[in-house]
Amino acid sequence: MIEFYGYDGCDTCRKAKKWLDAQGVEFRSIPIVQKPPSAALLKKIFKGGGYDLKHLYNTSGQVYLQMKIKDKLATMTEAQALKLLSLNGKLCKRPIVTDGKQHTVGFKPEVFKRVWG
Repeated sequence: MIEFYGYDGCDTCRKAKKWLDAQGVEFRSIPIVQKPPSAALLKKIFKGGGYDLKHLYNTSGQVYLQMKIKDKLATMTEAQALKLLSLNGKLCKRPIVTDGKQHTVGFKPEVFKRVWG
């Protein structure tokens, strides 16, 4: 079963859910703010998805900007950066969609079509 970490107030998440529904893809919705992905899952996504650490962060979010993560990320270890994400779902780029083997971060229809289509 696909897990969809998202936020109901997010337009991008709504578009991604609509796309999955239109393709008949079943998924379990997980509220990312209340239940952020674990550091272990984020590490798996980071290592297996071809993402840089910064791609896992919601770089336009208020929490990211207030905490000045952009300045701190370069000096953080991988473990520190992933732990921080796992502790604060508002820092995570969304949606995060995973089936445990394949992962997507954010929503681009062409990527969703290739991975979840």
